[in-house]
Amino acid sequence: MHQPAPEPPADAVARLRATFRTGRTKPMSWRVAQLRGLRAMLTDHPADFVEALHADLGKSSYEAFRTEIDFTIREIDHTLDHLAAWLRPEPAPVPPHLAGATAWTQYDPLGVVLVIAPWNYPAQLLLTPMVGALAAGNAVVAKPSELAPATSAVLARLLPRHVDPDAIAVVEGGIPETTALLAERFDHIFYTGNGAVGRVVMTAAARHLTPVTLELGGKSPVFVDRDTDLEAVAARLASGKFLNAGQTCVAPDYVLTDPDTARALEPALIRAVEALYGTDPATSERYGRIVNERHFDRLTALLDSGRVVTGGDADRATKYLAPTVLADVDPGSPVMSEEIFGPILPVVTVSGLDEAIAFINDRDKPLALYAFTESDETRRRLASETSSGGLGFGLPVAHLTVSDLPFGGVGESGMGNYHGRYSIETFSHRKAVLEKPLG
Repeated sequence: MHQPAPEPPADAVARLRATFRTGRTKPMSWRVAQLRGLRAMLTDHPADFVEALHADLGKSSYEAFRTEIDFTIREIDHTLDHLAAWLRPEPAPVPPHLAGATAWTQYDPLGVVLVIAPWNYPAQLLLTPMVGALAAGNAVVAKPSELAPATSAVLARLLPRHVDPDAIAVVEGGIPETTALLAERFDHIFYTGNGAVGRVVMTAAARHLTPVTLELGGKSPVFVDRDTDLEAVAARLASGKFLNAGQTCVAPDYVLTDPDTARALEPALIRAVEALYGTDPATSERYGRIVNERHFDRLTALLDSGRVVTGGDADRATKYLAPTVLADVDPGSPVMSEEIFGPILPVVTVSGLDEAIAFINDRDKPLALYAFTESDETRRRLASETSSGGLGFGLPVAHLTVSDLPFGGVGESGMGNYHGRYSIETFSHRKAVLEKPLG
């Protein structure tokens, strides 16, 4: 069957801008209809997404539902439940010299928004920002990741069937298509990915003075205090780290702890990995694969940065890299020089909390900081003496599942945030209005 030629990016943007100017996207009924359409796409076609995510990343059905399909449905439902209240104009007091006047703020949609998604959670990280952009009344150009081609194809096929095709466009492709999109004028650009491309996006946006949200990454540290329950720590660490084969922006990147605790943590981590994936994770239905050979080669080159406690097995043909823990890791080693973004967990020893805080503050601000401690004073100091996009005590990764918490980075880990009400703020202009009767 002959496939129609893809719509040029410039034509897609022009078409969506023409739709937005008619006012079609502003009524509450339109916004709700789009959110319900997104929801129906996920609930009516889960098998399509499960199959695509397995093809792209070796994701199990369990992970596909937990981290992509159900995650996005929860965000849609939360937004539908609260949208009317979030959009309600908010009165503002007026000073005495304006007696008789009334003032308020209201959220206006920005216009045409570009959402550029990464490959690691290729459905969730395209659709969840779209939930906020559509709820705020915008038209949206959706750019799925070309590194997750099966998921990109499903999104391109199903989205136009479930949402308004005159206000939402899917542009597939790689660097040429993304470059062509970035040459266009948007009213907001939302990018999730790495800092190098984030700089490209920001440079392109600057030509049009377009505001950006950059959801980047970074090396998210974990501080493990003395005298904690190391079996529980190891179980939660392994679960957060090796989810999606470690290809998660908020995954624990490395552990900071004292030498005695580090040695005691090693056997606990071995047991935790076995409890999750069995004695041979390569045969586990719940353990994913590395996205491509380039990332596989990058990761396997890091394996000699320390002593292998568990894991280390790799098979390039199947892009399998075992859940791996490295001990005796030098802070200057290759595994500590960049965000790992894979199933390798280095353990770095420090003398205690003071050195851990200094270690964290000497590096770029991370997307997340985690700590396992029973000390209120330790929690207070980490909260007040470090800077990170998010902070989690006792449980990594989970903060991004709370729709009433803003999710985003700071410094090198990004700018801006979203989820729930914060998505409305990101994709809207909060307009000040004052009315003074002539009488």
